[in-house]
Amino acid sequence: MTKRSTWALPYAIFLVFFVALPLCLIIFYAFQDGAGNFTLDNFTKFFTDADAIGTFALSLEVAIENTAICILLGYPAAWILANKKLNKSAVTIVLFILPMWINALMRTLATAELFHMLGIQLGKGTLLIGMVYDYLPFMIYPIYNILNKMDKSYAEAAADLGATPWQVFWKVQVPLSMPGVISGVMMVFMPTVSTFAISEFLTNNKIKLFGTIIQENINSSMWNYGAALSLVMLVIIGITSLLQDNKKEDVSGGIV
Repeated sequence: MTKRSTWALPYAIFLVFFVALPLCLIIFYAFQDGAGNFTLDNFTKFFTDADAIGTFALSLEVAIENTAICILLGYPAAWILANKKLNKSAVTIVLFILPMWINALMRTLATAELFHMLGIQLGKGTLLIGMVYDYLPFMIYPIYNILNKMDKSYAEAAADLGATPWQVFWKVQVPLSMPGVISGVMMVFMPTVSTFAISEFLTNNKIKLFGTIIQENINSSMWNYGAALSLVMLVIIGITSLLQDNKKEDVSGGIV
């Protein structure tokens, strides 16, 4: 018990049983048919199924729209929170955290009930509003953390050299905050693509996202096809994560 590595054992066990093992099971079932034989038919079915491809394309469309709205709303909010002259109270930051203390499913049900009370017809518009409401904090806080920890001497130096406040913001603060923006995009985009509960409750299941297809196949005991769809999503997440790391390095290199 005196070795530091010993204290890592519980975390290693957790990772094995709740991360590595489920991933292995997904891969195992994705390449099998109902009889347990090796096959690639599950992936062929996905790439040849017009409905599945259409749902995947719609999921990407909704995810891009949700991410774009979250950036447009989240960046100004993060900038105001990080600006000591505009935000002089820590209470404002807590107000953005409060919705995250409530279960996401309860927030979604409350949002759906609010639309019913207002007589608003459920559809893509209500879906995007619910998505933004649920994921906006995940865009704000990565950007806020970067802006809050940013060396203020960069902005001061730019102002001393004659830059206007807009030029300081656009040419100094925005480039330096890009790692936070990229992290926020990752935290909003990928969960949006794979979610299913929000689309079910906020559209009365009129709009199905990629996560809904996975859920329906799993609930219908079509484990193999559901696992294949999950693996496709995992591959996309992995590729996106690699691109995110490369972009962060490019941004850092450009700053240096």
